[in-house]
Amino acid sequence: MEYMQNPATSTHGNILCCTCGVPVQPNPANMCVSCLRSQVDISEGIPKQVSVHFCKQCERYLQPPATWVQCALESRELLALCLKKLKGSMSKVRLIDAGFLWTEPHSKRIKMKLTVQKEVMNGAILQQVFVVEFVIQSQMCNDCHRVEAKDYWKAVIQVRQKTVHKKTFYYLEQLILKHKLHQNTLRIKEIHEGIDFYYGTKQHAQKMVDFLQCTVPCRSKASQRLISHDVHSNSYNYKSTFSVEIVPVCKDNVVCLSPRLAQSLGNMGQVCVCIRVTSTIHLIDPNTLQIAEVDGNTFWRNPFSSLCSPRQLEEFIVMDIDIIRDQKLGAGAGFRSNKHTLAEVWVQKTSEMNTGQQYHCRTFLGHLLNIGDLVFGFDFANANINDEFLNKMNPHHVPDVVLIKKSYNRTKRVKRRNWKLQEMDRDREGMDSTDERQYQDFLEDLEEDEALRKNVNIFRDASKIAVESDTDDEGAPRISLMEMLEDLSLNDATGGSGADMMTD
Repeated sequence: MEYMQNPATSTHGNILCCTCGVPVQPNPANMCVSCLRSQVDISEGIPKQVSVHFCKQCERYLQPPATWVQCALESRELLALCLKKLKGSMSKVRLIDAGFLWTEPHSKRIKMKLTVQKEVMNGAILQQVFVVEFVIQSQMCNDCHRVEAKDYWKAVIQVRQKTVHKKTFYYLEQLILKHKLHQNTLRIKEIHEGIDFYYGTKQHAQKMVDFLQCTVPCRSKASQRLISHDVHSNSYNYKSTFSVEIVPVCKDNVVCLSPRLAQSLGNMGQVCVCIRVTSTIHLIDPNTLQIAEVDGNTFWRNPFSSLCSPRQLEEFIVMDIDIIRDQKLGAGAGFRSNKHTLAEVWVQKTSEMNTGQQYHCRTFLGHLLNIGDLVFGFDFANANINDEFLNKMNPHHVPDVVLIKKSYNRTKRVKRRNWKLQEMDRDREGMDSTDERQYQDFLEDLEEDEALRKNVNIFRDASKIAVESDTDDEGAPRISLMEMLEDLSLNDATGGSGADMMTD
């Protein structure tokens, strides 16, 4: 009897494949990989070609059942959308990996390589890699279909402001562009005294109304009209209309407050100047530099109107100026402005230089004016004003002239302006000379008011040479290069990355 000198070592022997007889490692199926794949196809039941619907007008993909989403080529969003198309057929396998294969952009094909695993005979796990082809088919979405059918909008916002000047609308336009609230609009139409926004859903319109109420002092009213009614499904089709009325006061307007409102604002004077319109109306008393803010609710409870239009402003020349220092406000008065300087000035109309008649008044522009400067103002002494509160005031408390803003050479300012603003794509008949002059006034207000342009995106104009100095030869305020943004292309501004699918 012989004994083993060394201990026995355990070895794994090979077995023969039950189908082809090739030696293989032992496995639960007792088959080689080739025979196992020939008999079992774990990708069976998963379609190798699937259709994906794409709208050419809005460049969005259909996500069943009725949602349209915007996806860039080879993006995570598009990958998730394609996998959802295969979700029902892949319930019996385990997804290991998924990725895109390059295809010609104009081929209208999207190829995806999938790696799946599945447990087959006697607990054996088989892994397989295969390709699924997605065919892009054109289909117009419901929103674009309504646009083509001329019955596209479900809600409209009618924004109105009963003023001659459109400064508030120009400011509101920049805020809408900055927050990109114009992207959901189907159409923007500019009409007299306002602008209309058309939307495909009532929710988008309500979002814009909420934005307007937080941005400008206004009041809104909603109504709806029944278009159709299905008695079988008890469904209604409405068209909603939102009416938004902005307060009829713009920047550089002279207003006369009611005695009750003036007392509630800290016993300020009734004749005030509007220096800014944001979410509230910013007023300043030219006699005391007292400032106050009037919100929309306060205005509609105690309404007041503008006493003059921009066309009624006259040009004056400063003959003499005397700065008033250390003036104290009365008891119960509000806050004074730290950005303005109170002064007494003697001015004369440039159109009446041969008469020698001068006017004396107080102004809040003492930090800007010098002897010989030109300034725009409103002549109360020779104006015929029909205002309820002004007619009841003591004539001795009504100033002869109210100065509004310093006058600069507009031609030089336009030539030296090396920045620009974006504009909304809206339907309008054309900009006449009045609109162009009002738009230039708004641009000048941005240059003169630093607080106003903080909410506006200002872009550098590459077509003009940049000027290093912040002021021109006449001392007119300028916007520095640090406050400007680089100009954006159309695709960057609209975020249209889905167009690369069919155009690149």
